[in-house]
Amino acid sequence: MHIPYFSIVHWLFIAFFVILFIALSLLSAQAKKTSVVISGIFASFLVTTFGATLSIIILEKYTKKGMMLKVEERRILFNETMFIKGYIQNVGRFPLNYCTINVKLINNDRKQFGKGTFFKSGGLNIFGSKDKENPKPNTVSKEKTFTFKPPLNPGYRQPFSIVLPYPGYFRGAMIIKKIYCH
Repeated sequence: MHIPYFSIVHWLFIAFFVILFIALSLLSAQAKKTSVVISGIFASFLVTTFGATLSIIILEKYTKKGMMLKVEERRILFNETMFIKGYIQNVGRFPLNYCTINVKLINNDRKQFGKGTFFKSGGLNIFGSKDKENPKPNTVSKEKTFTFKPPLNPGYRQPFSIVLPYPGYFRGAMIIKKIYCH
């Protein structure tokens, strides 16, 4: 598990929610009954914790931005693999601790998958099925995390490479690449 890097904006949001919790707790302490005081402090704790967690998640998504540049894809036939290399560039305003790249290959061969591939009729199969299940998967995916020590500063880039299996029966595969940075 990676601990996210907190910027000044993160710390400001945390300070805001701590002050909000203190203010709500002091407000609930004005009550005469102890059960009302305890329930008020508990409710303010829940509200501020939920708000702080949600704001940190949203800040992580919109302040830490990375992009893949100069991506090259090569299929290596003798061992049926796909080699993908390129650069991860920090396009945000804050340093990146790590990026996770998810690559998915989807077979686009229409001849291999005949009619009725995507819709299988339901119902009870008491006597067995005449259709044989396709043992060959239609998708291959790989996820790899790149950790930056020291953190990747804004505007800088770092090389990356990923090797994933590329089955020989794939024809005209579609490649989907996604990057998530924190």
